[in-house]
Amino acid sequence: MKNITLLSVFLMSIASMGQVSFQYPVHNIAHVSNEAAVTQITATIGYQGYDETQEYFGQGEFEIFLDVVDGVLDKPIILLDGFDPGDARDINGLYNSLAFGGENLADIVRNEGFDIVVLNAPLYTTDGKDIDGGADFIQRNAMVLIELINFLNEEKVGDEELVVLGPSMGGLIARYGLAFMEENDIPHETRLFISFDSPHKGANIPISLQYLINYLAQEIGDAQAIAIVDEVLNSPAAKEMLYDHLLGHLLDGSPTQQDPTKLLPAGAPDFRDAFQAELDALGFPQNVRNVTMINGTDNGTTTGMAGMQLVDTTLDLGSGITADVNLHFTPEANQTINVTFFESFFIGFPVDTFEADAQALATIDGVDAAPGGVSFISNALGGGGGNPAIQAFIDALEQDQFSFIPTISALALETENDWYASPDLTDSPFVNFHIPTTNERHVQPTEQNIAFALAEIRQMPLGISENEYEETFQLVRNPVAETIEIFIHPALITDTSVHTEIYTHTGQQVFEDTISISSATISIPQTLPSGMYFLKLSTSTGSQTLKFLIN
Repeated sequence: MKNITLLSVFLMSIASMGQVSFQYPVHNIAHVSNEAAVTQITATIGYQGYDETQEYFGQGEFEIFLDVVDGVLDKPIILLDGFDPGDARDINGLYNSLAFGGENLADIVRNEGFDIVVLNAPLYTTDGKDIDGGADFIQRNAMVLIELINFLNEEKVGDEELVVLGPSMGGLIARYGLAFMEENDIPHETRLFISFDSPHKGANIPISLQYLINYLAQEIGDAQAIAIVDEVLNSPAAKEMLYDHLLGHLLDGSPTQQDPTKLLPAGAPDFRDAFQAELDALGFPQNVRNVTMINGTDNGTTTGMAGMQLVDTTLDLGSGITADVNLHFTPEANQTINVTFFESFFIGFPVDTFEADAQALATIDGVDAAPGGVSFISNALGGGGGNPAIQAFIDALEQDQFSFIPTISALALETENDWYASPDLTDSPFVNFHIPTTNERHVQPTEQNIAFALAEIRQMPLGISENEYEETFQLVRNPVAETIEIFIHPALITDTSVHTEIYTHTGQQVFEDTISISSATISIPQTLPSGMYFLKLSTSTGSQTLKFLIN
């Protein structure tokens, strides 16, 4: 009876896990890819995963979309694949993932003479091993990127350096690959790395949802359902990235039952900590301009509340079968609560029960509600998939969105366990940032972050000096909000005041003031209309001009 109940309720939703994407959905896809132009590529540097007995050579596929100015490969921009189990998002989907407001970043830069090179991580077999590239080890995918970089640097016309855009997991692949090349004296000829809401300190899927999906898959006993859970939640990439993973909590020998001594957040054993330590040791590429645009806010806006109830419902499955389901976010600091509860009944008589608890660290709330790029529980259930019971579950959700890539993680800050901390951007390895004022969908392109990316690609960086004044000043956020906030490098400031002037892009002065320097940050209130502006800051030792946007 138990297996009948679970099969009736959740088989369709679990079967849809292979098609789920935690990234921003692409609508109105334009068909730009040409199958005949897709090229297969194999890494010449192998990688042996944590649980593998030998190294394997990663494979990928790419397509070059030449610019529409001269049609010559001379200014390549590489767009990478993110987490994509089952290769549900092909080259065409990746190209269209840059669409926003009826336009597409790829089209814009191609009209300006840049070439877009889309690198997809497909399904493939190598040396007898089946590999799902979109969910494989990040390191092996990085070796494929290295191969592509070497190829493009050989094939391109002229000496223009590359640009690498890494959305989501693609940002980790790019970071690892470029830093690996530098460490091993492999020229990458890359001038710019744009990280787009990438989990540099870990990603998050609510542990309550992980417990539920895993339990249902395992208890059904269906080989396909078990394989799908393994290929998504238990894939190498997910085990490397997820800050809190169900495998870190299971009782020895049990595929579903929780060890009551393992309630604190824990990554997948032998994967998560090992990967983060390796990534941190490798660091960021040093001969590249590293910038980031993230989808989480830095103003403390949360994604719900720690410990909040997500759903509490009874599902009517027909034929006298019902199921009670209750899920919660991980709790507030130093608390332990029940986060997953599932009980099935037949004509009112209990059939089976599963439940799991979670504990928060002593001084830090659970990560699920932290500021960050958001994803949705309904995504993990395939949007209902046509199953009335699953649709009823989704309709009953009191909180659908959760923090998928916490702001602290996307900024690669060392305070990764304090997901609610106010970010200190001076501690981030990035030299420029786009940070929205509200939490957005993970890797959602917007007019604001696309403007930021375009300014960087065009080498007109917003908030960075154009002279030799050693970047004494740096904008805290760009586009700016009601106040223009500016960091001052304390080692370079000897003056007691700074003269500030703001000009429009046509050269009209719209603001002038002299501001006393009393700390490492100065603020300038503004009520200017939307547009591009230039801020000139002068002291007795020199001047610096910053570009900034107002939305």
